Amino acid sequence: MEKKTKFSIIVPTYNERLNIALIVYLVFKHLQDVDFEVIVVDDGSPDGTQDIVKQLQRVYGEDRILLRPRPAKLGLGTAYIHGLKYVSGDFVVIMDADLSHHPKYLPRFIKKQMETGADIVTGTRYVKGGGVHGWNLMRKLTSRGANVLAQTLLWPGVSDLTGSFRLYRKSVLEDIISSCVSKGYVFQMEMIVRASRKRYHIEEVPITFVDRVFGSSKLGGSEIVEYLKGLVYLLFTT
Repeated sequence: MEKKTKFSIIVPTYNERLNIALIVYLVFKHLQDVDFEVIVVDDGSPDGTQDIVKQLQRVYGEDRILLRPRPAKLGLGTAYIHGLKYVSGDFVVIMDADLSHHPKYLPRFIKKQMETGADIVTGTRYVKGGGVHGWNLMRKLTSRGANVLAQTLLWPGVSDLTGSFRLYRKSVLEDIISSCVSKGYVFQMEMIVRASRKRYHIEEVPITFVDRVFGSSKLGGSEIVEYLKGLVYLLFTT
């Protein structure tokens, strides 16, 4: 009997008590015929996120919902590396916990991978069928501008560099992540640029990114400065 492909979904959390139960419910709803596990990497949220995850484990099973916490807020990039240690799937999905990445797109990611044999399938806001919902004009212009700037300087062959909703072949993710140095916001861009330089097969699926429903956005002025520094770094090192 052919072994069923398994997917591991890494969800980093920090103060996502209001969102995590809904995101898990939606993942189970949209992946009914799929073998998967959800790995929650919580950075010591003071709001009780971990208590909610423990309740979810009682509902769905500890083999389907894995809580792998860390003691403090240590950055997005290292959260993925931490989660990757516990992955048992052939493919790894990385997504946010704040409902900006809707689980309804997961079957499309999986279908695209199966059809094309891609190493990476990335969600994009910047092709036909994709978009952003709930951002003001300034946020849209900042994101678009950041993306155009990166496209011009780095030529990655991918339309959405700063998106973080992606499916990776596990071995490919391990390879790329080991060569990444940035933390936080720039990390996503570095991942996809390095993947492109290594000639991995990347496919895109249009998604609509929805601004977070509960909680506050973690993007501010310091992230923009980090982004520009990261851009310059990648320009000279890739």
